[in-house]
Amino acid sequence: MLGFISARQAGIDDPVRLRRAESTRRVLSLELNKDRDVERIHGSGVNTLDIEPVEGRYMLSGGSDGVIVLYDLENLSRKPSYTCKALCSVGRSHPDVHRFSVETVQWYPHDTGMFTSSSFDKTLKIWDTQTLQAADVFHFEGTVYSHHMSPVATKHCLIAVGTRSPQVQLCDLKSGSCSHILQGHRQEVLAVSWSPRHEYVLATASADNRVKLWDVRRASGCLTTLDQHNGEKSKASSEAANTAHNGRVNGLCYTHDGLHLLTIGTDDRMRLWNSSTGENTLVNYGKVCNESRKGLKFTISCGCNPEFAFVPYGSTIAVYTVFTGELITMLRGHYSTVYCCVFQPDFQELYSGSKDCNILAWIPSLRESVPDDVSEKSLPQQHLNPAYEDAWSSSDDES
Repeated sequence: MLGFISARQAGIDDPVRLRRAESTRRVLSLELNKDRDVERIHGSGVNTLDIEPVEGRYMLSGGSDGVIVLYDLENLSRKPSYTCKALCSVGRSHPDVHRFSVETVQWYPHDTGMFTSSSFDKTLKIWDTQTLQAADVFHFEGTVYSHHMSPVATKHCLIAVGTRSPQVQLCDLKSGSCSHILQGHRQEVLAVSWSPRHEYVLATASADNRVKLWDVRRASGCLTTLDQHNGEKSKASSEAANTAHNGRVNGLCYTHDGLHLLTIGTDDRMRLWNSSTGENTLVNYGKVCNESRKGLKFTISCGCNPEFAFVPYGSTIAVYTVFTGELITMLRGHYSTVYCCVFQPDFQELYSGSKDCNILAWIPSLRESVPDDVSEKSLPQQHLNPAYEDAWSSSDDES
């Protein structure tokens, strides 16, 4: 790291490399922080989390009891130990509260004045943050599993919604109506995600084992159906053609640059796809245990080299390198099944929600100070994490 700083000061190195190296170090040192708690409000499992992208300060959570809570993550007290307080909540006594489990919450991508939530009560609600009142409600015929607003759209205000119906619903915030539907899946749609690179491109995952990419401007809609065999006929006749997984696909997440898409299925497999060509990159992550009967909320880091995927894995969170498939570590701290996790890219922090009703904060550990009279080379070898050395070697041949 000193080599990076010296090169940066001398003007012979790109400042982006220094930032990536430090971001990577911080992710590799994530640990359950004993000095930071998140106030416990939910009386049942925490299904979904979202941190607003404007300031990275406010977090939403949605629970199995229909309750939505808004937290302030900033340490206003400036004390070493503090609790992230709940600013407000949509509790059971609120007139607009969801009647059943909240499956997805999302901030409006451009400011904190609005957020959205969807639930097993067959509704998608648009909330005014200031008044904490439902400004609009969309009703559906079936259970709502997932919804998503594009983080980059400037020419449309569409919310993609996955429900028990095989049709993908597109709701228009401007008109307040379901503008049109996307037909192609054969079973319920468990996860939806807009591309962070192209505002009209949408990825959807279904219980029919398929993942589809759509251009919502096209009449036919579907651009491609991802094929785990990359067009080669499967040797096993039991495997259907043009399937992304050999089981229900219940998790989707784009990399930050939108060039790749990560999917998870109940076949205990995770796959990485080239989002432009639809090609399966064949990265092997090993067995990724996934027993969820609904959508699985996982996340990918931003600004690191390499990038990391944080995946709920039973009562733990598995951390993988996205492009090599290496299992880096398992984050342990929850007492029951982890349902969701969200990454805070400004400080490389991770927050996770679980069936145990808790939201845990995973914070990069501080560097241990070295006394002036002790050189780093004289430190016991077990105090040095070799993963750090690999991540930011200052050799000339580093890419």
